[in-house]
Amino acid sequence: MCGIFGAVGDATDEALAAGRAALQHRGPDSGGQWREGAVGLGHTRLRIIDLSEAAAQPMSGCDPSVRLTFNGEIYNHRELRAELEGKGHRFRSRSDSEAIVHGYEEWGPAVVERLDGMFALGLWDGARRRLLLARDRTGKKPLFFALSPDGAALRFASEVKALVAAGHPDALDPSALPMFLSWGWVPAPATLHAGVRQLPTASRLLFEPGRGAPRVETYWEPTFRAPPLAVRPAEARARVRELVVAAVQRRLESDVPLGAFLSGGIDSTIVVGVMAKLLGRRVKTFSIGFASDPAFDETSYARVASRAFSTEHTEFQLGPGSVEAIEHLVWLHDGPFSDSSAIPTAQVARMTREHVTVALSGDGGDELFAGYLRFLAAEASEKVPAPLRAALGTAGGLIPGALPPHSLGARARRFLVAAGLPLGERMGHWNSSFAFSLPSLLRPELCASLDLDGPLAWQRGFFAGDGTTLARVLDHNFRTYLAWDLHPKVDRCSAGQALEVRAPLLDTALVEYAGRLPDGIKRRGLRTKVVLREAFADLLPTEIQRRGKRGFGVPLAAWFRGPLRPLLQDTLGSGARLHGLLQRSTIDALIDDHLTGRADRADPLFTLLTLEVWLRQLARASAPRAVEAAAGGTP
Repeated sequence: MCGIFGAVGDATDEALAAGRAALQHRGPDSGGQWREGAVGLGHTRLRIIDLSEAAAQPMSGCDPSVRLTFNGEIYNHRELRAELEGKGHRFRSRSDSEAIVHGYEEWGPAVVERLDGMFALGLWDGARRRLLLARDRTGKKPLFFALSPDGAALRFASEVKALVAAGHPDALDPSALPMFLSWGWVPAPATLHAGVRQLPTASRLLFEPGRGAPRVETYWEPTFRAPPLAVRPAEARARVRELVVAAVQRRLESDVPLGAFLSGGIDSTIVVGVMAKLLGRRVKTFSIGFASDPAFDETSYARVASRAFSTEHTEFQLGPGSVEAIEHLVWLHDGPFSDSSAIPTAQVARMTREHVTVALSGDGGDELFAGYLRFLAAEASEKVPAPLRAALGTAGGLIPGALPPHSLGARARRFLVAAGLPLGERMGHWNSSFAFSLPSLLRPELCASLDLDGPLAWQRGFFAGDGTTLARVLDHNFRTYLAWDLHPKVDRCSAGQALEVRAPLLDTALVEYAGRLPDGIKRRGLRTKVVLREAFADLLPTEIQRRGKRGFGVPLAAWFRGPLRPLLQDTLGSGARLHGLLQRSTIDALIDDHLTGRADRADPLFTLLTLEVWLRQLARASAPRAVEAAAGGTP
């Protein structure tokens, strides 16, 4: 976990220092900057591998005109080092960063395709006057950039706040509102920040000042829609186990203390179990729960796993007061976010960082092995004739809307209400707050200037073409929810505590293999993640094998009707800044529906709550500039 910043065409020492300072939380151990004329790179470092100054960044290799600033971990750096040393390269450190620099000297921009890990990097090639930006395959590490109005200069950073600190004016881009309100996040290349773009996952950007616009290239694609492998279940189980063990092994390299998140689910239990066997010592594990609401509390299962592997276990209990941290979470995310599980994620990251600097997680198991029940619901609904699906949609509307979100009735209602829609829109209906109600939410003057059909049109595009229903659903989830919700949440919440989180189940070899496994090997009837469960049947405690799927969330519905009712009403009531964008009558109706118990509106209300907090932060940040401008200064 580090912070990176760079400027090409308009670098100054002051801008580099300001950008680095805004990223100090990502890398509090050390930092540095390099500038040559109008080009400069900055770095804040969290020391993980090779704690010496030899691994400091920005870093050069054999050619001093090549400079790198890098965030992440390269898990195959030893193999790359051996190959490069065979070609005559000489290394000064043990760091994985140096393999990137020498790799670029040998292979140019194609080095990105050889990197196996989680990364965001900026590399300046002074001899060729070329900037290379790149992100890892699944998008674990973020990378934002802003091009000057004349296209002559470009700045990039791990977080938008660094661009703003270095002088980029921070303002809302209204054109991104429909996407955010529909899905709770904005997919690349757009952002909610005017003039700021994010590099897509598995992409590299090449920018040569004075030679045209930046070029963005995709260097990797997931394999869910590739022809399935001709493999028997026993062979698949053996290979999955081999790949998972190898992935965990590669993520144990660290010169600082290391532990793991442990929810007590299938995925985190497997990761911790494999860690325990490989390390041959007690693993430090961490979990979080809600003692006041058993429907959201998983700590009993985490304790089962902890006892099974004799881990050194720490757990923390959350209450409604945890939402008071929302101001800080919005700052960390550089904007609003709709996933309330960021609250416990931030808390478990804080608790974990008190003991270790690196933590392994179980992220990715659901994405690879069809772990979400909505995936099976999509398959099942596709087998129902369209006229019958339409009738089921009418029946679903008769089920009360205020049932507990994890109850069978609530799940049945969500399934049935959307049953009559095409597959893409059906999936959107199950996961969206406002995609189907934007005209009644946005103010009329905004509706006239925005593309309100854009979010659903974008969603439909993922389900066109070849592939089984499950393959298309998995491909869509991997490219959307994983990339733009799960990864940003984990990255920002852990970055806020200078904690590095590694996800073995998103190892490249495992992702590519699992993507091509036949549907019947991933799920069997209503049983999810079959091949993963069976591959580690000897490792998983019986209680965890038999437990049902439970999402990682917070009891927002009860909190908003109870201790957080004043916060909800005060924040979204009179004087709310979002009333300038959204229709107050619609917001009031959502609040009333929820507080009276007519419907569970907790998730959309949380989305609006974070949007309001961000709009207030924007206003506070712009106030000093406005005052300075009024006094004759530069805003």
